[in-house]
Amino acid sequence: MGDRSPKSVQKQASQKQSKTNVVSQKKQALITSQQATKAKAAASKKK
Repeated sequence: MGDRSPKSVQKQASQKQSKTNVVSQKKQALITSQQATKAKAAASKKK
């Protein structure tokens, strides 16, 4: 069976949170780069 000590549970929770944060940061970076690309395209159309 798995270790259910409070320290182990806390460690697993923090690892899960860390992984979630990394995923959300990658998604945010992708969105930001897409927005920047769209802004550049719109700016070049205005010229």
